[in-house]
Amino acid sequence: MATSVSNTSSTSAPNLSSAQTSPQEQTDRFLKLLVAQLNNQDPMNPMDNAQMTSQIAQINTVSGIQELNATMKSMATQFSSMQVLQGATMVGREVLTKGNALSVTAGVGKGSLELAGAADKVTVQVLTPGGQVLENIPLGAKTEGRHNFEWDASSYTGTAKPVFKVTATLSGKAVEVTPLTRSTIDSVSTGAGGLNLTLKSGATVAYDAVKAIL
Repeated sequence: MATSVSNTSSTSAPNLSSAQTSPQEQTDRFLKLLVAQLNNQDPMNPMDNAQMTSQIAQINTVSGIQELNATMKSMATQFSSMQVLQGATMVGREVLTKGNALSVTAGVGKGSLELAGAADKVTVQVLTPGGQVLENIPLGAKTEGRHNFEWDASSYTGTAKPVFKVTATLSGKAVEVTPLTRSTIDSVSTGAGGLNLTLKSGATVAYDAVKAIL
């Protein structure tokens, strides 16, 4: 007696879905098997229409998934290329990332901070990389959010970038603060995690680590 459709479904369909062939080749193979079954079916036990419909639906699903995967891979490649093109426009721009290094240009040190809430007293302490205090800068009361500050670095003779520490309080209670450092983008590239920015300092950060573009 000829092999039933249900047996073909259990033995052939998995091979179709796992074979490393194109959707069109898999469809052609499936149709050849189906025609062979129709030609050799038992007249006293003809193929069930529901089973045949089910098998056709299975091969269509496999083909559809493969085509969708190919489309998604193509879209991912195009998106990665678009990210690099868009990122190229950022080269030379300044960005803010988490960090406490002061950017010193033409005798002026620049830094930023982000307050989690309003503060009635904010103080920035400028230090050498070794921890020596250079100056305390009172910023007074500040609202929640991001704020910039400057420091007169004309008399600073160190070769390494100075750093800063921020303290913020409201009615004597500490307010959470995040120090932000300014850096210039030197180049962009893509990696497994997406777009990466290489800074003039030599550090590489992910695009989503950027707090602001200046």
